[in-house]
Amino acid sequence: MTKTVYTIGPSLPFVDTLATGVWEQAGGDPVRLARYYILLPTRRSCRSLREAFLRLSDGKPTLLPRMAPIGDVDEDELVLSGDANVSPEDRPSLDLPPAISAIRRQLLLGEMIRKRPSRPTPDQAALLAREMGSLIDQVATERLNFDDLKTLDVGEYAAHWSETLEFLELVTEFWPDILAEEGLLDPAERRNRMLAAQARQWSESPPSSPVIAAGSTGSIPATADLLSVIAELDQGCVVLPGLDQGLDDSTWLALGPTHPQYGLRHLLSHMEVDRQSVGEWPTSTNLSHDSEIPSDRETLIRRAFLPASATGDVISLNDLPTETLRGVLRVDCKDTAQEATVISLIMRETLETPGKTASLVTQDRNLARRVVSELKRWNINIDDSAGVPLIQTPPGTFLLSVADAIAEDLAPVALLALLKHPLTAGGQSPGTFRQWVRELEVGALRGPRPDPGFEGLLSALSAPKHGKLRELVENLRQEAEPFCACLTENPVKLQRALRAHISFAEFLTGSDEQSGQDRLWRGDAGETLARFLADLHDALDEGMEISPRDYTPFLKTLMCGAVVRPRFGRHPRLNILGPLEARLQHADHIILGGLNEGVWPPEPQSNPWMSRPMMTAFGLPVPERRIGLSAHDFVQAFCAGTVTLTRSERVDGVPTVPSRWLRRLDNLVTDTVYEGALKPDPYLTEISEALDRPESTERLQHPAPKPPVSSRPRQLSVTRIRTLQRDPYAIYARSILKLEPLKSIDAEPGPAERGIIIHDILDRFIRKYPRDLPDNAEAVLVDIGRDAFARTLSNTTVAAFWWPRFQRIAEWFIDDEQTRRANGEFPAMNDMNETTKRVASEIDGCIEFDAPGGLFRLRARADRVNSLPGGGLAVIDYKTGQTPTAAQAETGLEPQLPLEAAMIHQGAFKDVPRDEVHRLTYIRLTGGRIPGEVRNLKLDVGKVAADTWENFKILIAGYDNPDQAYLPHVRPMTTRDVGDYDHLARVREWLLSEDDP
Repeated sequence: MTKTVYTIGPSLPFVDTLATGVWEQAGGDPVRLARYYILLPTRRSCRSLREAFLRLSDGKPTLLPRMAPIGDVDEDELVLSGDANVSPEDRPSLDLPPAISAIRRQLLLGEMIRKRPSRPTPDQAALLAREMGSLIDQVATERLNFDDLKTLDVGEYAAHWSETLEFLELVTEFWPDILAEEGLLDPAERRNRMLAAQARQWSESPPSSPVIAAGSTGSIPATADLLSVIAELDQGCVVLPGLDQGLDDSTWLALGPTHPQYGLRHLLSHMEVDRQSVGEWPTSTNLSHDSEIPSDRETLIRRAFLPASATGDVISLNDLPTETLRGVLRVDCKDTAQEATVISLIMRETLETPGKTASLVTQDRNLARRVVSELKRWNINIDDSAGVPLIQTPPGTFLLSVADAIAEDLAPVALLALLKHPLTAGGQSPGTFRQWVRELEVGALRGPRPDPGFEGLLSALSAPKHGKLRELVENLRQEAEPFCACLTENPVKLQRALRAHISFAEFLTGSDEQSGQDRLWRGDAGETLARFLADLHDALDEGMEISPRDYTPFLKTLMCGAVVRPRFGRHPRLNILGPLEARLQHADHIILGGLNEGVWPPEPQSNPWMSRPMMTAFGLPVPERRIGLSAHDFVQAFCAGTVTLTRSERVDGVPTVPSRWLRRLDNLVTDTVYEGALKPDPYLTEISEALDRPESTERLQHPAPKPPVSSRPRQLSVTRIRTLQRDPYAIYARSILKLEPLKSIDAEPGPAERGIIIHDILDRFIRKYPRDLPDNAEAVLVDIGRDAFARTLSNTTVAAFWWPRFQRIAEWFIDDEQTRRANGEFPAMNDMNETTKRVASEIDGCIEFDAPGGLFRLRARADRVNSLPGGGLAVIDYKTGQTPTAAQAETGLEPQLPLEAAMIHQGAFKDVPRDEVHRLTYIRLTGGRIPGEVRNLKLDVGKVAADTWENFKILIAGYDNPDQAYLPHVRPMTTRDVGDYDHLARVREWLLSEDDP
């Protein structure tokens, strides 16, 4: 029987050409037009065809043909009776079980996988279940049988493939019984039966109305069967997209899976249709993108894609017009950010011409998101038709944040991620809620982590000023109790935990004006999340359980498969499409973005279940088949009227390789009349760089605040004098502006905390034993250390590193102390009576003097002061980090010990006898390979102390001058010095500015 097959060339807009032909066949009669039944590949192509008919009718209301997506069939969309005019009660019933939902199948397969001896975690099992579901659909699509796996000779393959086949026994032995018990079918199997039933019905009872199948390449065998039946109908025909009839027969037969025409060749072979009998879709109107060169670019791309067996022939392009590549522009960008900017510029320029349209077609979703963001600089809102993963939307991230915070026992980072989420309001106005979250952050969550759970959080808020915060935390605890209770059970009942999770999430999103349901489930993302959770709840069995620590990763894995696709708000003239969505679409300007190897075409996906030889032996198509489909998409788009090809030379800092199709075109046009036609055009990249380049720049000056003398500090500690010398701006920010640096969130105890603990331990020991050391001195010191470290030993870093180091410090310190006391060096005391409690360890001193701005007070806390056996004193400072040098002390860069010596000489320490200081000592305590080290500064202590004191008074007098500014980084130790207030002083900006020519 003769089969009617047409094609529409890639240089023609497919849906407009198809609509024009149907319109002409119907003579513009709406009644005749309504009798047509048109099958298209996707729902988007159905929508595009409707829009094409509306363009033909100049927007006037008209009856349209019935249209249905052949790849997403449904009983209500396919005319199973063979004639649309037959009443529904006379139509035969398929009586097919419904298809199992994707999430239900994933849960059931995951439960089976978790029972395997390897015992994967629930989230790992869910990932494997998703891959196994894909394999089940692929096998059903190719109409293969899993029972044939048993006949594969696994001896030819690696040993692990044999283990994989044993694993797949889950499918061959247990899955069919589970489906039968559920009364459901796999989606691909049900689709096959639907298509087969349609094909059988039309074969037995041909419809009396015209049927057209357009745009499909028949990659699904069941679809190919239906297309073959439609082509045989008296009023049926198949319209193929972009069949190349210019290839010679030998090349046609040599096509491989990666060639753009391979899929159509396979379809025609299956339909038993000769390529030469395929005609052009009949229309009386020339709809070519460029009527002057309707097919020359097709010839060019045909020659570029010739298979290897044909490329040995001499390929001449000089017979083609030099205008063949007119309208084709190539732009190579330095990175993805620049590529997104270039694409957004092209799309923005398109809007300057009324009615003109543009579409970005790309496999790279990251690039698509960047373009969406770039277009917002011109207030152009556009959606990526491929959608956004649910876990990247505000409702999705919020739901996971709720689970993370509870599962991690309110760890500071997880808790703040939840409380600072835009959707969180806790029953209050969002502004009020944000305010108390900031207070909670400063009051309890910065610095070392509080104890776990709500009890630890309340314990950290024990100060009276935190009364309101405690009240709010108590309210949170009450609302979270059901969810917390679920996650403390082991195992967790999934269905019950999910309900408690949703209830707590709704409470957190509620505000003083809107309920949590109204805020959480609104918009496309909220509705998608609501559907996902409803489907998940229905798919869960009462007995499904999980461990508490696996709840969050398991939920996240399940959500990974959900995508939010916008329904409203699409731009009327701009589109961002994936290759699948772009098929059969038309735009005045097509932008093919991300043309790098691995993106266009995508990397062939390796099959986690079978090696390539096993796939071939089993009958599955090789992964390269997808490359051929992607190549067909590229050819269709490349033959449009105006095309821009873009790529990034680097992605995330990694060099890229141009797409193989770009390289084919490059190789073809070299040394021909087209030389340079596809060379990257720098014009758009230059504009993109100029877009954010300022017209002029001003060299930033460092800040130089000059507050009134009355506002300047009248007291400082000796440790602050060093800061005043090196970075005066830090004194200005802290002592005048009263800005205190915030601690880090969930901070690990750092060097400062370690130094404080060590100082405290040694102070307690020295005060307890100012004269004679006990026999078990090291054990006593370790016991004091254990008590001091008690609160921090739960931290793994402290337990693993600090505590062993302290034990080594204790051993070294006792040896050093015994030596000192044996030589007659003891802690200095005013009252030499042994019963005194005043010892020279961690002692406070203070001295006042008259300065130009008024009385000034210098404070100090000396780590330790010892009396020397020959008379005089030694000032000792414990250091757990680097120790200053004698040169730094002598030049005044490290004034702490010299100033303390000067203060002792003037009697500023009431617990230390007024005497001469003969030695300045640093005791470095690291607990490392060298646990401790004594460093006595070799200098004339009396002279250095006197000079430092005089220089200090000159320094203070200088800052009592109202014209003296507090400058940042006056004398930094190194260029890498980073202060607490450098960001406020914008140090990096003016330092870089000073380096500019």
